[in-house]
Amino acid sequence: MKLFLLVLLAMAVVWLLRNSRAHTETAPYKLLRSDGPFELRDYPALTLATTPMHDPRGSEAFGHLFGFITGKNAAEEKIPMTTPVFIDPASGKPTMSFVLPQAVAQKGAPQPRGDVHLWVMEPGRYAVLRFKGSVSEKNQKQAAEQLSAWLRARHIDAQSEPIFAYYDPPWTPVFLRRNEVMVRVAKETQ
Repeated sequence: MKLFLLVLLAMAVVWLLRNSRAHTETAPYKLLRSDGPFELRDYPALTLATTPMHDPRGSEAFGHLFGFITGKNAAEEKIPMTTPVFIDPASGKPTMSFVLPQAVAQKGAPQPRGDVHLWVMEPGRYAVLRFKGSVSEKNQKQAAEQLSAWLRARHIDAQSEPIFAYYDPPWTPVFLRRNEVMVRVAKETQ
């Protein structure tokens, strides 16, 4: 019985490691400056699969996007999961987006079905704050306020509303999660 439990535990650990952030393609960026948990980054153009969020937890939106990458698209093609998952709460019409892998974006992504659409996030410079915790309005508001204060102290103007980036699967313990809030800033910002 002990051997069975050890094998089961080992299999669970291997599965968790294979399905962690460490084994998932992440949207590329160039780090320009680091100031504690704050960073300035340049992002290239990113192809995103996006859907509206009709519920605050994003369960339905995640389901639509997950369906798209698991083959519910015009080509019935599976697409690897990437990080981060972007949540844009702007204008009272929040959206959730998956970043498409670079290889898929380069060859041309399959056309989505249903409530998912593809678009290209233009390249740009972003101020970013990394924070821990769960996905919640309280955590998002607090992180956005901290980033805004950092920008004001450095006389940097935000050129967009905050966007939130989540990197970890739901089984990651809350204290280990990597979350970020980011705002576009002028390209001249150093």
